[in-house]
Amino acid sequence: MPQRRRPKRGSRAYGPRKRAQSQTPRLDSWPEISGAPKIQGFAGYKAGMTHAFVVDKRVKSTTSGMEVQTPVTVVEVPPMKVAAVRFYESSIVGLKTAGEVWAKDLDPLLDKRLNVPKNHDEASFARYDGVDIEDVRVLVYTQPKLVSGVPKKVPDLMELRIGGGTIDERVAYAKQILGTEVNFTDFSTEGTLIDVIAVTKGKGFQGVTKRWGVKLLSHRNSKHRRGIGNLGPKRPGYVRSTVPGSGQMGYHQRTEFNKKVIKVGTEGAEITPKGGFLNYGEVRNTYVLVHGSVPGPTKRLIRFRDATRLPKGAATEAVDVTYVSTESKQGA
Repeated sequence: MPQRRRPKRGSRAYGPRKRAQSQTPRLDSWPEISGAPKIQGFAGYKAGMTHAFVVDKRVKSTTSGMEVQTPVTVVEVPPMKVAAVRFYESSIVGLKTAGEVWAKDLDPLLDKRLNVPKNHDEASFARYDGVDIEDVRVLVYTQPKLVSGVPKKVPDLMELRIGGGTIDERVAYAKQILGTEVNFTDFSTEGTLIDVIAVTKGKGFQGVTKRWGVKLLSHRNSKHRRGIGNLGPKRPGYVRSTVPGSGQMGYHQRTEFNKKVIKVGTEGAEITPKGGFLNYGEVRNTYVLVHGSVPGPTKRLIRFRDATRLPKGAATEAVDVTYVSTESKQGA
């Protein structure tokens, strides 16, 4: 008799809460978009937070048409370089890599990340003329050497999908940008909604009260107050995974959906606070102001992606920014 299968009972929230395998977030899904081909993601480094005054354009808001204060996160987004083009074909288990074409004259520091293939040229694209290509993506790497606030210099390598247009148009676009620099404006513009993916702050091994927010035990408890009250019934004879327990807290990959791009600027000095951002310094490259907070501490790599859960009727027009605070954050 076949074994009955059912969903696990109880809320698992974000479980199991293990440490992220890499500080560079991995993306498993990409949305389908229309229009001309373009890259569907980008990456930058978190500089810090400040506040700005913007004009509220929400029609039904009580402050419609008025200036409102909003918290913003500053992410420095220097240009990224396209290292390779990767083709995917369909298989019975989903998408399968068909092959890659690598660019020449790449950053020598990229060799510290992986063994860069050397035997590629323009003729390498001819190998995939007869292949039924299902998807086209590019391998890009960051340039942390351009960022003053990030001490490391070895680039971060990641994969970005090319969306929009037909497959032939995507291949042509990939050939065009191979070996060149791409900017944040090639991915998104002001006013659009994007997804933000990053690894959160690591807090190490924590107890059950801080990790899960369980209620403190009564003061009559003679042993402890910050422990779990009951590990479960006598049967089954083990502790279920739904029972809160102590362990790793933080340093998890998390995705925040539908974050609005408030502003994209090229002069970092206009938003750098007096004395620089705390534990970061000055912003010298192109920067992005994202509404609200984003996961991770200062200097953490932040990845962006086209919104996968875009609300119906979402406003995507540019935001009128009237003021960005540059007051010192050193006393914060």
